[in-house]
Amino acid sequence: MLPVLEDQDRLFINKMAYRVGEIHRGDVVVFLYPHDHEKSYIKRVIGLPGDDLRIDHGRVSVNSRPLSEQYVPPRYQDDRSEPEMVIPPNQYFVMGDHRSISSDSRDFGPVDRSLIYGKAAFVYWPMEQVGVVH
Repeated sequence: MLPVLEDQDRLFINKMAYRVGEIHRGDVVVFLYPHDHEKSYIKRVIGLPGDDLRIDHGRVSVNSRPLSEQYVPPRYQDDRSEPEMVIPPNQYFVMGDHRSISSDSRDFGPVDRSLIYGKAAFVYWPMEQVGVVH
């Protein structure tokens, strides 16, 4: 996620993006944490409903094709594996770009569409982090 998002950063969330548009692979989404709806998480969409997803020693494949993930800096990569799975209808597999410490769908499973409420758009604070989220 560029700029690199850090805890306590302030950002604008586009809450209309998914009322009028679709969620795409690579989007940085904001959602209610599945196990505690008082908390919000921000992660990147890796798998869409119906996708066949596999993670082998940190390498993600979607529909039998390796996923190009330039947004994950080498120092943040990990070597976790996940068994192959098909993403259920109306659910999304999300992962943080800081893979070595991210709590994401590898831990809590795919996120239901009803929990996703926005798309990360722009970091406005701190000033040295100001920029569009990619």
